[in-house]
Amino acid sequence: MPHSTQAQYEQTPATDDTTMFIFGAGGDLVKRLLIPSLYNLDRDRLIAPEMRIVGIDLAEHDDESFRRHLKDFIADKAADNHSESRGGSLDESHWRDFEKRLHYRQGDFTDDAIYRQIEDVIASSGSDNALFYCATSSRFFSDIARKLDGAGLLEERNGQYRRLVVEKPFGHDLESAQTLNADLLEVMKEEQIYRIDHFLGKETVQNILVARFANVLFEPFWNNHYIDHIQITAAETVGVEERAAFYDKAGAMRDMVPNHLFQLLAMVAIEPPAAFGADSLRSEKSKVLGAIRPWTTEEAAHHSARGRYEKGTLDDRQVPGYLDENGVDADSQTETFVAMKVMVDNWRWVGVPFYLRTGKRMSARDTEIAICFKPAPYAQFRNTDVERMASNWLIIQIQPNEGMWFDFQAKRPGPELEMDTVKMGFAYKDFFDLPAVTGYETLIYDCLTGDQMLFQRADTIENGWRAVQPFLDAWARQPEAGESGIEGYAAGTDGPAGAHELIQRDGRTWHKVGEATGPGVAPVPGKR
Repeated sequence: MPHSTQAQYEQTPATDDTTMFIFGAGGDLVKRLLIPSLYNLDRDRLIAPEMRIVGIDLAEHDDESFRRHLKDFIADKAADNHSESRGGSLDESHWRDFEKRLHYRQGDFTDDAIYRQIEDVIASSGSDNALFYCATSSRFFSDIARKLDGAGLLEERNGQYRRLVVEKPFGHDLESAQTLNADLLEVMKEEQIYRIDHFLGKETVQNILVARFANVLFEPFWNNHYIDHIQITAAETVGVEERAAFYDKAGAMRDMVPNHLFQLLAMVAIEPPAAFGADSLRSEKSKVLGAIRPWTTEEAAHHSARGRYEKGTLDDRQVPGYLDENGVDADSQTETFVAMKVMVDNWRWVGVPFYLRTGKRMSARDTEIAICFKPAPYAQFRNTDVERMASNWLIIQIQPNEGMWFDFQAKRPGPELEMDTVKMGFAYKDFFDLPAVTGYETLIYDCLTGDQMLFQRADTIENGWRAVQPFLDAWARQPEAGESGIEGYAAGTDGPAGAHELIQRDGRTWHKVGEATGPGVAPVPGKR
């Protein structure tokens, strides 16, 4: 019987009264994730009854048309069985109450007039608290921050707050990330900046910390004496869809690695923080990313592989290749898949490779951390029919089937000594009665309550880009040498041959994308 979480929500205090301003309110992120998340927080009584939500964009809306536009989209998504937003169904009566919070102001982010309107809204609200959410292209982040500062809207007084939330991508290389950090820190304090990464809102990601530090079982074995290597995978079945304008400039590396995958790496690899708080945790994460070995450009080229999906079959349907997608440049040199090897050079992890991969149009949707332990000594079994010792694996699946599973060896029934791999673990959906969520609820709630634990600090951002920069530099040289460096892979497969060669050079293989995990799944002998 799943454990109910309703009592937990009832005991969680509501946020303080505030006004939340969303720049870029006409974008897909707002209607697909932000508004459904706020709707869910309101459903669970976790935001103040007086809280106001004000959308800002160039589109022509008034309050009523803005509300109707959001409702129609959310209702359609809730009825779509294939939607991955997990926002849940739309309750008409609850929406009628919730939509009273929603307001709209038409304006240009670069025009002083909209900031005077913001000042008027705050002045008439009864609370000086304000949260500014940049759901815009990253090129507007600095401009919005400067305009807010110029209008005096970032000044905190009488114990009330002014906070700014910025979405990824936070820069497109090390230099641009450093510039953006400098721009923001010129007009506000680090404590006012919330650099958001929605992966950190997922329950399974947060559970990595609890699993490691609340259970004495794991910590003695969480080091290079027992762990052979770690794989981090973020595989998607979707293509570029409507994001071609952004994605063709970013690619798989910039879109996923310095934020999502490095955040997962940091969660796995950090030292135990002195306290379970924002400052201690973020300091340890920054140390991990700062300890990633800086490859030369030649080493980076050797320790990476890039790919681009071509036409193929996925879920029994034909899908086009990346270069045939709407909005993609026919001469594009953008990768849709990247695999890479990094080393974390500290005492705990020296000698343990971390293999990262992410790609679109792969065989299954699967975000997971696969930890491979060193095999037990073979000596005790040398005079038996056992030919080799298999490794134990700990699989932490972030999506879609959130949970943790441990693979270990057991004797098969029968007179001969034969071993097989069996699984032990749990799926969140089988153990907890989880409400329908988007993944942003926790992060928005933390923004409103001032908890920065799950948000990136300036030094963490820059350390991540510092580790990625050699790969970007190596790839930039390839066209100059008359090489594309991008391999094709058929949609519905697990990436290009170069990715498999990358890990096979070290005598290892990738954990299979989308492999069934959890209770009731029969093991496959020798699959590891």
